[in-house]
Amino acid sequence: MRFANRAIAGFATLLLPLAGLVGLATPAHAATEATATYTKTQDWGTGFEGRWTVENTGTTTISSWTVEWDFPSGTAVTSAWDADVTSSATHWTAKNKSWNGTLAPGASISFGFNGSGSGSPSNCKLSGGSCDGGPTVPGDTPPSAPGTPTASALTNTSVRLSWSAATDDKGVKNYDVLRGGTKVATVTTTSYTDTGLTAGTDYSYTVQARDTADQTGPVSGATAVRTTGGTDPNPASKINLGYFTEWGVYGRNYHVKNLVTSGSASKITHINYAFGNVKNGQCVLDDAYAATDKAYTADQSVSGVADTWDQPLRGNFNQLRQLKAKYPHIKVLWSFGGWTYSGGFGQAAQNPAAFAKSCKAVVEDPRWADVFDGIDIDWEYPNACGLTCDTSGPAAFRNLMSALRTEFGSNYLVTAAITADGSSGGKIDAADYGGAAASVDWYDVMTYDYFGAWAATGPTAPHSPLTSYSGIPTAGFNSADAIAKLRSKSVPSAKLLLGIGFYGRGWTGVTQSAPGGTATGAATGTYEAGIEDYEVLKNSCPVTGTIAGTAYAHCGGNWWSYDTLSTIAGKMTWARNQGLGGAFFWEFSGDTANGELVTAMRNGLG
Repeated sequence: MRFANRAIAGFATLLLPLAGLVGLATPAHAATEATATYTKTQDWGTGFEGRWTVENTGTTTISSWTVEWDFPSGTAVTSAWDADVTSSATHWTAKNKSWNGTLAPGASISFGFNGSGSGSPSNCKLSGGSCDGGPTVPGDTPPSAPGTPTASALTNTSVRLSWSAATDDKGVKNYDVLRGGTKVATVTTTSYTDTGLTAGTDYSYTVQARDTADQTGPVSGATAVRTTGGTDPNPASKINLGYFTEWGVYGRNYHVKNLVTSGSASKITHINYAFGNVKNGQCVLDDAYAATDKAYTADQSVSGVADTWDQPLRGNFNQLRQLKAKYPHIKVLWSFGGWTYSGGFGQAAQNPAAFAKSCKAVVEDPRWADVFDGIDIDWEYPNACGLTCDTSGPAAFRNLMSALRTEFGSNYLVTAAITADGSSGGKIDAADYGGAAASVDWYDVMTYDYFGAWAATGPTAPHSPLTSYSGIPTAGFNSADAIAKLRSKSVPSAKLLLGIGFYGRGWTGVTQSAPGGTATGAATGTYEAGIEDYEVLKNSCPVTGTIAGTAYAHCGGNWWSYDTLSTIAGKMTWARNQGLGGAFFWEFSGDTANGELVTAMRNGLG
């Protein structure tokens, strides 16, 4: 399943503090510090009341202040009090009145306004500086990030860490050592031995420098450490991979932290982050707001620490970084293409080496290079038709994957999501998947979406049959035939992952419970007609029966097919017996809040 729909990025109405720092006193080291904090005090649907509070957090008196911020288009100030508020397009400026500009140390002043629209402020500035009250001191640059720590002298209960020094224009005073994002020590040298640890336990360490003004710089890269002794918390020999969708943070309100609260993070081995785009023959970041900019509050964050306005990386990528620190066994791959973005692969295939070079550059961008362990290519479909038709030829896919392996080398995972069309002369036969197998670590075989309400009048059929069955609408449209065909092309079984959909496909206007009935169109779905998440279907349309290793349900005039705990267990047993490398699923947000489908896959894979 590769959804084409994606919600438009928007700001949630969150009461997030936006804070900052006011300019220089004399001399620079006696700088006056202050914060500006925003609160939405009332909301009546078509408008709201907002309040800014300016507080002097420094040691010298402030004689005047100016607060600036941006509102998204459609949100505006309609009236204000206790400040003079003006605007230029979507940029707003509030200056103190003659009687409330002076703030002694520890004093604060508030001004308010009525607004129209529903947006929240961003890009706050307080008297030309940041709005968070520090730790930046005007005229004094914060230190650089130290080198990623290296671990040595590992025992059951301790580890020695060392790192390369940070730099600073006025000198580094000391270093904070963070374990799992929490400070455990402050040292003046570039090494530290952490003790009192638990045997056989995963830990993650980063380091942060402080300068002579006590300003902290960016956090170093993370080092994963596992103490000796104990037992392996993730003993699975099989791959259990899930797709995390970039756009899920919008309408679905599904975030990286959901992998933690659902318990899924401890039961998976890999994540495919979907999707990067393919434009002008190159790999490119798609939605920068969701991936790198979206700010998370402490309660929304994997680490429990709120994002700041000036940190180098926020969004999904930073949350994935925190997830990997908490669960060091998880590997993350960046998936490029998908149903919507596969049209760019034809141009990429004209110069595979240049394409591979562009992909390596974006995956290894220094802002997030530590987040990704590999790349996944989701070309739907080479030398065949998907959303558009490709005519690159049967060798194009093999050449593309070979170029990626050459560029990325052996230290990165290189994988591909591929067709599961096992029919004679079908999509598997259209490209050299056998030849390309030498370049990949594994294939995600998309053994779902065989049948659905794009055939509006039916016949009804399960969208993810494990095997063929009497009356199946198209021969070869099942998992077993697809896997057999790929093996016949010399793809090793261990390089094949079985695909599971965490959703159902359905029709309406159906009177027959058994598969093969007629319909009048697609059943209603929450996000798209003809498709619905498992977590909804398990209650709204319970299973009627099973066929070909998957389930179906007839309720009212609707007919759905989807996998359940029982059918997933059966499919995982089949995958093990076939010697497959494991399984994968599309995608996390379709599961229940307690991750019951992920658990079923993990238990079934063994």
